Amino acid sequence: MKVLLLEDNKRLSKLIIESLEEKNYKVDWFDDGKKAIEAIYNGYDCFILDINVPGIDGLTLLKEIKAIDEKIPSIIISANVDLETIKEAYTRGCDEYLKKPFYMYELEKKLDKLCIKEEFIVRLKKQFSYDISKELLFDNNKQEVKLSKKEILLLNLFVKNRRKVISFEQIEQYVWEGDLTTNENIRALIKRIRKKLPEETIISQGGVGYKLNFLV
Repeated sequence: MKVLLLEDNKRLSKLIIESLEEKNYKVDWFDDGKKAIEAIYNGYDCFILDINVPGIDGLTLLKEIKAIDEKIPSIIISANVDLETIKEAYTRGCDEYLKKPFYMYELEKKLDKLCIKEEFIVRLKKQFSYDISKELLFDNNKQEVKLSKKEILLLNLFVKNRRKVISFEQIEQYVWEGDLTTNENIRALIKRIRKKLPEETIISQGGVGYKLNFLV
């Protein structure tokens, strides 16, 4: 999930970035509205905007964002508690208004609610795709690729934990459903499913585990 953060308080910005990156959000930080407005077209899933920042203020930036796509979730974070300002923020399309100071837990929960959308179709390399809801893999000709039960469980594990390294222990617990297995068996399963996927869809991570290399 890709987030643009506009906040000129460096200490608060650092706290937000560290907290969200722990949850696997990718955060681009700007402390100036003029710099941020040049970046709003770069495919962000969510925006976190302070109002009183140098250059262009957060409410003006919000208006520009909503002109691109009114459905893009945006959260205002501000020490301004003036009712007219809050009304203006909602009029311009903000989805949530968090008054400073706030708990990071509040921001995280609002982001999770607004920005995380269940993706049922995951696009893989070379026009392959995986339908999570139906547990079906399709090749670049839209033809179904047959998968065994363990291959389905393995692919589910990868696509539901995109951008994360999946350890041998996690694979054992999820795919073998509580039964014990060996790293050799896991490697053999990885080898089998790799043959059904485009090259380098599943990449090794230094003997620690594996990671899905997918298209955003």
